[in-house]
Amino acid sequence: MASFECQACGARVEIEDDRRTGKCLYCGSPQVIDRPPSADRPSPTFGLAFVVTPERALETARAFVRRPFFAPTSFRKAKVDDVRGIYLPAYLYTAVAHTAYEAQIGENYTVTETYTTTENGKTVTRTRTRTETEWRSLSGRCSSFVGDHVVSASRGLPNVELESIEPFDWRAIKRYAPRLISGWATEEPTLAPAEVAQEARTEASNAVGKRLARFMPGDSHRSLRWQTTFEHEDLELVLVPLWILPVRYREDKPPVRLLVNGQTGRVHANTPTSWIKVMTAIVLSCALVVLAIWLLTERR
Repeated sequence: MASFECQACGARVEIEDDRRTGKCLYCGSPQVIDRPPSADRPSPTFGLAFVVTPERALETARAFVRRPFFAPTSFRKAKVDDVRGIYLPAYLYTAVAHTAYEAQIGENYTVTETYTTTENGKTVTRTRTRTETEWRSLSGRCSSFVGDHVVSASRGLPNVELESIEPFDWRAIKRYAPRLISGWATEEPTLAPAEVAQEARTEASNAVGKRLARFMPGDSHRSLRWQTTFEHEDLELVLVPLWILPVRYREDKPPVRLLVNGQTGRVHANTPTSWIKVMTAIVLSCALVVLAIWLLTERR
């Protein structure tokens, strides 16, 4: 536990170690804790402001819960009213990427061929065209700046969940100041930069590969391979806004964590599946196929 002195009434209040913000128990004033930075727990450098209101987050979450047809009925009818805004710590990765790549580039061309066929009992000659592809090898090197790749710094919220509600609009990034998070729940980073560096490199390398695929010449390409090394790497701690809504749909099941991007409104949850609905759909589909085959057979 850590403690702080309320700037409004002077009371000393304890707060959990994994929180950067809190409220005074005596006067209710929002407080921001100024913790000394360390290698494992750096201070925030940047942040993004909340744009999505709690009302809009609730509306978006309720629409999302009703949507998945193969979810249990209890999930689709679950009451969603517990919304919590939080600033999640994450690392913004930037670097210079040097990439060596190779691929097969396809160039299409048209071939005209002559063939014979029978029409009205007579043999006739016709022509037709087909498309062929000539493949050539291509290799090269390129360098580029990679940025805007964010990796979760929280052990409680894995990066795969953060990725599910990306992207964020980094044009709205702000230099961190305590007033940005005042009054909001804010988590301290529980993952050090060294623990997420490789995950950040992998994410950046995949982005380089997607960029290469978009800019390959020719009509098509295949067997694209690339190898990227990074230099001038930087991991800056940023605070990103999230709405978290626990969806409780059964007493014997843990609640489903539903996330709403506090800046863009993008929503995600690991929706449960009703296997009874899935099996029923499969059985009905098979029955319709059998019925269609039987009807075609009867018409003959």
